[in-house]
Amino acid sequence: MEAQHRLTLVRADPEREATGPEPAPLVRELYGRVLREERRDQDRSLEDVAAEVGMSKQYLSEIERGKKEPSSEILRAVCGALGMPVEHLLFRSGRRLGAVNRNTGRRAPTMLAA
Repeated sequence: MEAQHRLTLVRADPEREATGPEPAPLVRELYGRVLREERRDQDRSLEDVAAEVGMSKQYLSEIERGKKEPSSEILRAVCGALGMPVEHLLFRSGRRLGAVNRNTGRRAPTMLAA
């Protein structure tokens, strides 16, 4: 007697699939992740970096968690306190967004002709 083999599709997260793909992260979330990663790589505390910038550690934490939309001046100050050029923040954030887009099959928006 020949055994029948059946393949069963198992979904990792059926609720997520039902609601569609996860939206792309916001730019502020990407900036926050990069800043937190850099701060932790330097083994520095929120309090230390926030004091150097002149802000509260709570506000810096909200930036790192992507809860606050920091101004370009704030980003420059935090990057300066971390000894990281702003262009590194932009580049690393862009790379992360590109990776998200590649992994989810999203296409980058195209520029419209003028």
